[in-house]
Parts: sequence; C-alpha cells; structure tokens
Amino acid sequence: MPPDVAAESHSAPLRVLVLDDDHLLLEVMRSMLEACGPVEILLEFDARQALSRLGEAMPDVLICDLVLPEMDGIEFLQAAASRGYAGRVILLSALEDGVREAAAELARALGLRVVGSFRKPLSPEQLRHALEC
Repeated sequence: MPPDVAAESHSAPLRVLVLDDDHLLLEVMRSMLEACGPVEILLEFDARQALSRLGEAMPDVLICDLVLPEMDGIEFLQAAASRGYAGRVILLSALEDGVREAAAELARALGLRVVGSFRKPLSPEQLRHALEC
C-alpha cells in the first residue's frame, strides 16, 4: 500500500460536537453521523457544558442549533469564537431562512468557518455534503 493511502487509513476519526436541546434530534444526528464513516461523536444539550467540551476535545465540526434554552446559539457561537474555535460549523434551526442566513453571516464575521446553515430536520444528504466541505 502506498504511504499516502496507509496514512489515510489510520487517520483519526472526525470529532463532531452536536449541540441541541432536543434529545430525539441528538439521537437522530448520532445515527446519521455514524453512517458517514469513522467519527467520534459528542452530544450535548446544554450550551455551557458544550463550551467546556470545546476546550477539552476541540472538535473538528460543531453542529449547533440556534434556539437553546439558557444560551441562544448566537451567544454560544460568540463564546466559541472568543475561545479560538477553529473547526467547521454547521447551523441548524427551525427558524426561517433569513434568520439562519443572518446567523451564518454573523458567525463568519466572528471568524468561524460556517460550512452550512440548514432547516431542521437535516437530511443525511445535507449532512454528508456539509461534512465534505
């Protein structure tokens, strides 16, 4: 096996942190992520706990709902940016398209790398595409 192929086959799994206050959605996301290949999945329904996990695990991808009970998604993204989060960001929300796109633009202005902004529920195809970006 050529060295490049050997290195790729032993690469670390993609680390993904999913933040949403809906437990059912978290489990659906887990199933969809597991179907995408080798992935280390961190599920979190509490934004403050997710912030502490950002510091511990520094995930490659952050999937974040915009509507959260104690700290909304915008506040969470501001805190993630201020802590130097450098991975990819996927935004999810049942809010209208304009609100999601405004949140994505704000996140980009904060220096975050937004690779997708999707209406809930996210389809497996949308997730695969966003993870490939």
